[in-house]
Amino acid sequence: MLHKEDKKKVEQIQMIALDQLVPADHLLRKIDRYVDFDFIYDLVEDLYCLDNGRPSIDPVVLIKLVFIQHLYGIRSMRQTIKEVEVNLAYRWFLGLDFYDKIPHFTTFGQNYRRRFQDTDLFESIFTNILQQAMDQGFVDTRLQFVDATHVKAHANRHKNKKATVKKHVRSYQQQLEKEIADDRNAHGKDDLKPP
Repeated sequence: MLHKEDKKKVEQIQMIALDQLVPADHLLRKIDRYVDFDFIYDLVEDLYCLDNGRPSIDPVVLIKLVFIQHLYGIRSMRQTIKEVEVNLAYRWFLGLDFYDKIPHFTTFGQNYRRRFQDTDLFESIFTNILQQAMDQGFVDTRLQFVDATHVKAHANRHKNKKATVKKHVRSYQQQLEKEIADDRNAHGKDDLKPP
């Protein structure tokens, strides 16, 4: 027997919570369960005026937008916003309901330019999230994978910037270079030439 779906179903009003529509095993549910993003409020408190101006867009939402963008390999913030408009799991992760307005795609760029640029905010956020993942046992530091894909650089030597590298980053780089040298020696290869 041929069955046809009634197209009027899409116009019916349903009583349902957004939480019911996101699968229990969805990756964003797992991240939300184990990563507490509330630490971001303390990091950005000094970047916002507490008693003047219009209400800001929640900074955790702004950071979670970037998190979604990179986690799912979305190429631009414009496309990320389009995806959030139609993806219920993304809305749930951001704490938005069916009717909440999604921030304009330029909002993150403007906040970056006005508030976040020339700060160590993103490094602090990354470090905190990584530490939370390690505390939960999701990161195993005994084995490291390095992407060795060759990509031609489009470096402009006239736009180089001198930057201070934090000590723990330099220490990590030295440790990594030593491990590479040890591995190359173990496989009968010469050490890499210093850059």
